Order: sequence, then structure tokens, then C-alpha cells
Amino acid sequence: MNVDQAMKVIVKPYITEKTFAMIENESKICFIVEISASKPQIAEAIKALYKEDVKKVNTARTIYGKKAFVQFESTEKARDLATKIGML
Repeated sequence: MNVDQAMKVIVKPYITEKTFAMIENESKICFIVEISASKPQIAEAIKALYKEDVKKVNTARTIYGKKAFVQFESTEKARDLATKIGML
């Protein structure tokens, strides 16, 4: 997957107080993603955009669109990525 395709899958990070707690407690970052994106596509898009390995992806459909909760190997990796994309 190239960067242009990945940018169509990952719309934007989703930032709330609860998602800040998820970074520290569960090593997860929440993103708003394309409604038709699958879990493997989301993991591949994260790898293409941010060069980070994904441990697990959970999705949920909400009134804001489709959310993807992406879990990383460690809290440090999640914290570093959140800082890099401007969440922290």
C-alpha cells in the first residue's frame, strides 16, 4: 500500500480524554477511518503512513464515522506515535 492509498483509509486521529487514557493504559490510539476499510487494510495503512507495527485493530461504527482502535506493542511506541502526529 502506498501513502496516497493509506491516507484515504486513515481519515484522522480521534482525540478525546478517553483516547488519551487509552494511550497510557492500553497502548492504543484511536483513528477515524474510511467506512469501508477492513482491519487488515487499517493495519497496513498505519504501517505505510507511520512506519509502526500494529499488534491489534478493533473497529466500531459510531455517529462520527468508523473508529479504529489500533493497539501497538508497547506504551512507548503508542506515546511516540501520538506525539509525532500531534495528539500529545
